[in-house]
Amino acid sequence: MSIKDLEPKVVWKNFHALTQIPRPSKHEGKVIAYLYEWGKSHGFDTLRDETGNIIIRVPATPGLEDRRGVILQGHMDMVPQKTSDSDHNFLTDPIKAYVDGDWVTADRTTLGADNGIGVAMALAALEDPSVQHGPVEVLVTYDEETGMTGANELRPGVLKGDILINLDSEEEGELCVGCAGGLDVSASFKYLKYKTPAGYKGLKVTVKGLQGGHSGMDISLYRANANKVLARILLPLLEKFGVKVVSLSGGSLRNAIPYEGEAEILVPERGLADVKSLIGCIFDDVKTEFAESDPSAALYVDDVPAAPKYLQGSVVLRAVKAIIACPSGVIRMSRTMEGLTETSINLAIVRTERGRIRIHSLMRSAVDSAKGDLAERVRCVFDLAGADEISFEGGYSGWAPKLDTPMNKVMMEQFEKVYGRPMKIMATHGGLECAIMGAKYPAWEMVSVGPTIKYPHSPDERVNIASVARTWEYLKAVLANVPKR
Repeated sequence: MSIKDLEPKVVWKNFHALTQIPRPSKHEGKVIAYLYEWGKSHGFDTLRDETGNIIIRVPATPGLEDRRGVILQGHMDMVPQKTSDSDHNFLTDPIKAYVDGDWVTADRTTLGADNGIGVAMALAALEDPSVQHGPVEVLVTYDEETGMTGANELRPGVLKGDILINLDSEEEGELCVGCAGGLDVSASFKYLKYKTPAGYKGLKVTVKGLQGGHSGMDISLYRANANKVLARILLPLLEKFGVKVVSLSGGSLRNAIPYEGEAEILVPERGLADVKSLIGCIFDDVKTEFAESDPSAALYVDDVPAAPKYLQGSVVLRAVKAIIACPSGVIRMSRTMEGLTETSINLAIVRTERGRIRIHSLMRSAVDSAKGDLAERVRCVFDLAGADEISFEGGYSGWAPKLDTPMNKVMMEQFEKVYGRPMKIMATHGGLECAIMGAKYPAWEMVSVGPTIKYPHSPDERVNIASVARTWEYLKAVLANVPKR
C-alpha cells in the first residue's frame, strides 16, 4: 500500500508530496518553492520572508469570524541520516517511505516525519472544506534542525494571530507547554602531520549499530555515544602501545546522538596482535554496559594499508582525553516534572580536518543558570586539555510553561471529548521553536502537539499511522472551538 492511500488522505497526500522533495537542513530551496506555489495555487494569501519562512493565511470559515487567530506551525527541513549501506543522496533523491505494519518508515534513511507530518496536517487544515476554523495562518519555518534559523530570523509583527499551535511534538496524547533552551559549544586542537616510520601496520576501527537518536528526546535513554566509545578504545592504545592516529570521525549532526564512528590508526607491527586483542576486550565491556540500550552495537577492525602520514601524537592524546573527560548525557533530571530531563549535553561530532581536531557538542537545559554552569564545565575541560579554540554560539532560552490559559483549557477539553480520557500536560527536553518565537511575540499563548514518532533523527524513524488519524481529528476539534476574541 502506498502512503498516499492511508487515511486521512488529505494529510497523507501532503506528507507524501513532501517526501518527494529533497529538504535537508540548509538545502530547502525546493521545498520553499513548493510550499509557496502550493499556497498560491489554492488561492491563499501566501508570502515568503527574507529567510525562507513561508506564511499562508486563510480567513475564518463562515460563522467563526469572532474567534482568536491561530498560527499552525511546523518546520520544513528534515535531518539527513542514513545507514552506512544506503546510497541515498539527500540533495537529489526522494525519501522511499513505505507502510510497515502500523507504522510508516523509510528505506534505511530518516523519514522526515519530523516535522513533515506536522506540516502536512497544517496544509490539510487549510484545504479540507470540512475543517471549521477562525482566522488561521500556517507558518512553515526554515532550517529548524541545524540552528532554528527561521525562528531566529522571524520578524515581530508579521503574524496576526495570538495562539500558536506547534505541530512538532512526537508523542500522541501529550500537550507540551514548555521546552529546554540550548547552546552549541565547539573546541578544536591544531595538529601537525608527520611521516609514517617503517614497521607500522594500518588498522581501521569502526563502531556501528548504536541506536543514536534525538539528543533531546532520547538522551535520557542512556544510549552509547560513538565518539565516547572510540575515545575509550584509543586512550590505552595511545598510552601503552605507541599507536598513531591517522584520522578520527564520529557523528554528523549536533542534535543527533552519534551512532557510528571510525578511527584509522597505525600500529607497531610487533604489537599488532595485542592491540587487536585489547580493542576487542574494551568493546566487549562496552557491549555489556550498553546491552539493553544498544543491543546491536558492532565493532569492525580491518587491516588497511598504512597511511603515509599521521597526526601529531601529543595533540591527539590531549584531544582524546578531553573527549573522555567532557560530560555527555543527562546531567540532571527535573525535580518538578517526573521523568523530564532538565539539563544534558550531547558530544555530537568529532572530525579531523584541515589541520584541526574539531569537537562539537550541544547543551540543553530548562534552567538558564544550569546551562551556563555546564558551559563553564565544558570550557574548563577543553581549556585544561589545551584546546586552541573554544567557542559558544546559538544560545537560546527555554520556553517557560504557562498552564492556566484559555487555549490550554480548550486543548484539554477537546482531547477528552475525542479520546475519552484526560490529556497529559508535559514539557520537553527537546528544543522547540516556540521558545525563540515566543520571545518575539510575548503575548502568544503557545502549545505543542503531534502524533507518535519514534526514533527521530535516525534511520529507524517511524510515525504511527493510527496516531496520525486520531491527532488529525483532535486538531479539527480544537480549531472549531478556539476561544472568542
